[in-house]
Amino acid sequence: MELWQIILLMIIGIFAGWINVLAGGGSLLTVPMMLFMDIPAPIANGTNRIAILAQNITAVYAFFRKGFSDFKLSLSLSAAASIGAVAGAFLGVELDGVWFDRILAIVMIIVMILMATGKKIEQNINENQQPKNLFLGHLCMVGAGFWGGFIQIGVGFILMPILHRVMGFNLIQVNMYKVFVVLSYTIVALSIFATQLQLLWWAGLGLALGNSIGGWYGAHTTVNKGETWIKAVMYIALSCFIVKLLFF
Repeated sequence: MELWQIILLMIIGIFAGWINVLAGGGSLLTVPMMLFMDIPAPIANGTNRIAILAQNITAVYAFFRKGFSDFKLSLSLSAAASIGAVAGAFLGVELDGVWFDRILAIVMIIVMILMATGKKIEQNINENQQPKNLFLGHLCMVGAGFWGGFIQIGVGFILMPILHRVMGFNLIQVNMYKVFVVLSYTIVALSIFATQLQLLWWAGLGLALGNSIGGWYGAHTTVNKGETWIKAVMYIALSCFIVKLLFF
């Protein structure tokens, strides 16, 4: 890749990291942007994992520093998700061309609907909730890991209901387990993509740097126009991406 492309991806990564903190769904921007740079779909799909890995390493460390950790359950949930991620990643390596574009466009439409209609999880931060439905929760994690290994985009909308509705965790616990699980299966998925394809490591590192900067900025600033305005702008951008993926 040329230097200007890496710089552009870093800028997109900044915006994606900012969006991730304020509204969620930053990968909805980074993967289509790489496709529009004529990067083959499997390589774009795999390269995006470099930024995902860096982002979740930071998040896991941040939770640990604040005293939120449960490595025993986190590891068992991660192991279940990683089993699914192996199968998902091998499928993601093979999917290319128009079919990837169509699946990505459909996923983006579904995620947009979920972002617009989904209910927020109540905080309930007074005390940690004890896990329930452990077997079902781990079984669901296999499916979540498959999707994460396959395409990653929208995986939060799968993991959060599993952790909240199935296993009964509060918002902080949901996010604590989620970032650990995503970190773990991303290592597995990235390893498979890296052994099967020639990933764009400098582009991935540019995205990772951008995500980190954007995430830090989003966490330390207040947006005057609020989350509603941010989502409206994002919906417009995603609609343009969807039209491009399906028809051009």
